[in-house]
Amino acid sequence: QVQLVESGGGLVQAGGSLRLSCAASGTIFSIYAMGWYRQAPGKRRELVADISTGGSTNYADSVKGRFTISRDNAKNTVYLQMNSLKPEDTGVYYCNAVIQRYTLKNSYWGQGTQVTVSS
Repeated sequence: QVQLVESGGGLVQAGGSLRLSCAASGTIFSIYAMGWYRQAPGKRRELVADISTGGSTNYADSVKGRFTISRDNAKNTVYLQMNSLKPEDTGVYYCNAVIQRYTLKNSYWGQGTQVTVSS
């Protein structure tokens, strides 16, 4: 089994910062891309940022310059530093990772962590 456990969400005022963490555990041979998605009420889940094994990053236009994704491969952990938060950043943030167990490679999701930005 593989588990992704997120932490770091909460309530913050506009302009504030939060740091999300997501740790993968279980029988893991390799972790490939890791990323963060978010889903606002009534909207579809969207990519916020992702990062490859080698550290290449990709960001949604709406968060460029404000959010930074990073990973610690030794700890099987991905982070999302969120600065200059806006009310439109509110939503449930989900961690995603492509993980190989034995000969199988699958996409796994965390349970989600709520981020609320007040104006």
